[in-house]
Amino acid sequence: MTRHFMEVDYYQERKHSQAACGDVFLSEKIAEDHRVISVLADGLGSGIKANVLANLTSTMAIRYMESDMDVRKAARTIMATLPVCRERQIAYSTFTIVEMDPWGATRVLEYDNPPSLLLRGAEPVPIAPEILPLPDTEGREAELRHARFEVRPGDRIVFFSDGVTQAGVGSEGAPLGWGQAAVTAYLSKVIRERPRISARQLARTLVLRAKALDGGSAKDDISCAVMYYREPREVLVLTGAPVSRDQDPEMAEIAQSFTGRKVICGGTTSAILGRELGRALTMDLRNLDPDVPPISRMEGFDLVTEGAITLARMVRLLEEEDAPDLLKPNAATQLAGILLDSDIIHIVAGTKINEALQDPSLPEDLDIRRNILRGLKKVLTEKYLKEVRIRFI
Repeated sequence: MTRHFMEVDYYQERKHSQAACGDVFLSEKIAEDHRVISVLADGLGSGIKANVLANLTSTMAIRYMESDMDVRKAARTIMATLPVCRERQIAYSTFTIVEMDPWGATRVLEYDNPPSLLLRGAEPVPIAPEILPLPDTEGREAELRHARFEVRPGDRIVFFSDGVTQAGVGSEGAPLGWGQAAVTAYLSKVIRERPRISARQLARTLVLRAKALDGGSAKDDISCAVMYYREPREVLVLTGAPVSRDQDPEMAEIAQSFTGRKVICGGTTSAILGRELGRALTMDLRNLDPDVPPISRMEGFDLVTEGAITLARMVRLLEEEDAPDLLKPNAATQLAGILLDSDIIHIVAGTKINEALQDPSLPEDLDIRRNILRGLKKVLTEKYLKEVRIRFI
């Protein structure tokens, strides 16, 4: 049975004038069986209090699903842990949980969030959930929607907070809010126009459309998450000179034979590949940034950048920003965009000491390039759920 890749990402806009978003999205890949568990929790109200409660909800949901706890027991435990709104008599957070494995087995659990959407290409596919009654210890009735199904390559699951479906409430164009049907139609239209749109781009497109319906200023927290089940997209990053000049042709052959997107990071690396492949290197003076060296162009490569400075800046952006590729264009943000649009990232790193970067008498653990690459692998695998393979030559 074929394994496929699960691209997971989200985008959100906090309610106007609030310091924090009351919706929280968490996602985690389980190392033992390669499942991905994603949770979108919507804290009642908005701001910091809602954020804290949504964080609590999403963290508990991840832990319970990871341990394969019975879904009713997990939901009851979450709801019992949360405080209850005195006026509305409901728990202080709603949630959607989506669990998927690389073979397509999928489970969706929803408590009081808008129903998730399954899109096969651009066409919506009905999800028929089982309704599980969840009476609590005080006799209040709640319902958990639970569905199991198999996704196919190219399928997307889109789930969102009510800030999406209620966008535009009271406006002339959507007096009762955008609504589930209109949201579904909009997503289908976007995918028809951009069939390869990534999970993060689709989530961002939907949220920004909802914000526009609110008049350009979010009237509620607006969040959308997407799980996209498909063939993996691969990228090759070449950085650093091989330890021996005799291995320069090997690096060139790796680049020549790779069929995905290709990136060079480093002046020496680009010189080696230009020489071995017989290709010219030209500097691109557009989008100059005083903090990051400019990019260059070489036939057959999607991007050519300087090495250590650009890599270090990109790692910091990946760690600190939710959408680093949406910042002002420069070498670091363009490189981040390519990596975030990829699923499997192959890094071929030369191990020749660059004396401009470090004293060769220092131990290997202090090698700047290796440390940068370790940090890059950590943030890509833990925060963005990418698969990173590093080969030193």
